[in-house]
Amino acid sequence: MSKRRRFYPFNAEQTVNILGEFGPLVLMFVVNAIYNINAGTWALILSTIVSIIGMYVVLRRFPVFPLIASSVTIIFGTLTLITGDAMWVQIKVTIFNALFAGFLFLGLWLNKNFFKYVFEQTFHYTKRGWDLFTWSFAWFFVLTAVANEFVRLTFIDDQMYSILGYSTDGVGVWILFKIVVVMPLSGIYAWLLTRWMGRHHIDP
Repeated sequence: MSKRRRFYPFNAEQTVNILGEFGPLVLMFVVNAIYNINAGTWALILSTIVSIIGMYVVLRRFPVFPLIASSVTIIFGTLTLITGDAMWVQIKVTIFNALFAGFLFLGLWLNKNFFKYVFEQTFHYTKRGWDLFTWSFAWFFVLTAVANEFVRLTFIDDQMYSILGYSTDGVGVWILFKIVVVMPLSGIYAWLLTRWMGRHHIDP
């Protein structure tokens, strides 16, 4: 394994997926802090569309999972713009992660591994490896759904909070939580999981 791969084990597809997932969220945080939630939501939707185009340009195809997640983001972002309620953008994470976790658990129960079906042309693991990978991701989605809902319900949108000397509303706290807590933990989790899955690698 090269020195670069040892510290950054993600390939081009994984890197695009990570940027496509968190790039629009970072932009939403910046625009929301400067202007308001409507402007932030527009930034989220437009940058999500750009990330979808970027996926196709770089990979010459649309990765299934990021495309689904991006489509859901656009739908719930549009609901926020129509209703003027940031709840739709916030609760999207809870609903999507909970439903997808249930979908993964159901697939394991039916012996139909979703990740193996989608990624087996790119990654080559044993059946046990794919099952452990999917089981781990399903629980990660459950935990992030619960954490998202806890932050959403704890920090009210129309109240102001002081975070490290910075005053922001409940939506700002939620976005900050996603960027400062969820994003680093997701990156560390994906990095550790990718290295751990090397134990289950098989030659194609």
